[in-house]
Amino acid sequence: MKTPFAIWITGMPASGKSTIRNALVKRLEEAGIHAQVLESDEIRKIITPKPSYSLEERDNFYRTMVYIGELLVRNGVNVIFDATANKRLYRDNARGAITSFIEVFVKCPLAVCMQRDPKGIYKKAKEGEAATVPGLQEQYEEPLNPEIIVESDKEEPEAAAEKILQFLMRSF
Repeated sequence: MKTPFAIWITGMPASGKSTIRNALVKRLEEAGIHAQVLESDEIRKIITPKPSYSLEERDNFYRTMVYIGELLVRNGVNVIFDATANKRLYRDNARGAITSFIEVFVKCPLAVCMQRDPKGIYKKAKEGEAATVPGLQEQYEEPLNPEIIVESDKEEPEAAAEKILQFLMRSF
């Protein structure tokens, strides 16, 4: 691939984004392609070490995340965004800033996400410890025209990674 790319893997919390990202990174490495992962939880530790998850904080966080991704792609680094980005605006901003952009929607029923809940996000929401969980208290705006849709309750992560890799090979 000659053109650096950015892939945004989006979906509700616990939909399977990180599992798919891990499988994708493995497939890319097997194909000799390196990509820098921008994982929201890791970046949040630096940008907002004591996050409030307020709407203003989220807007600033995602604006910063898009800026970092755009800088990397502009300098020849492939990027994988692993972030819920519950507003379409966040992902659309990345699409506008990065020419070679792919949006991957990890579609998963809320009940399955709540059952998985590896970080305890939904449990915290139910117990009143979290007030802005996308899919519960905050709306998750599904992508209108993602390049790829993965139904994580029906597709294995490796199959999803292969689907993304094949799209990349055809597109860039």
